[in-house]
Amino acid sequence: MILGLSVPAFIALHVAISLIGIGAGLIALPAQAKGRFLPGVQAVFLIATLLTSLTGFLFPFRGFTPAIGVGILSTLVLIVAFVALYGLKLQGRARSVYAVSATAALWMNLFVLVVQGFLKVPALNAFAPTGSEPPFLAAQGLVLIGMIALGVAIVRQPSAARKAASRSIA
Repeated sequence: MILGLSVPAFIALHVAISLIGIGAGLIALPAQAKGRFLPGVQAVFLIATLLTSLTGFLFPFRGFTPAIGVGILSTLVLIVAFVALYGLKLQGRARSVYAVSATAALWMNLFVLVVQGFLKVPALNAFAPTGSEPPFLAAQGLVLIGMIALGVAIVRQPSAARKAASRSIA
């Protein structure tokens, strides 16, 4: 039992929270890259992504695992994103810090999604049973390239869009 839930129920909750965070991130960050800041969707993205990391720590792991490492890194990146967005209101360099940290947080969630997909979906697992085969590496490479491009697009958005984003969270 974890938080009063059976392990399968807790896994389902953790996955649902993760998918909500990924979905919100895939709406909020591309919109921000196009100069549209969606404060409500950004909040859902950040909160769900943080909850994904925090609930991940509750699984009955023994010792340090890659999942714990990703969770720690994700939590630290999300703290930076929260401070840049809500504490510093995207003023000055905080806008770029937010773009990088929010994009990194989304990338980590997508990274884990790809890992889990190749582990748990039989059709994907057949292509990369150990997670070191070219299809797995190609999928991870495409996700990474996409996230880098998204982060760059957010940082390079016109200044008018930046000011609008700053006003919408004030």
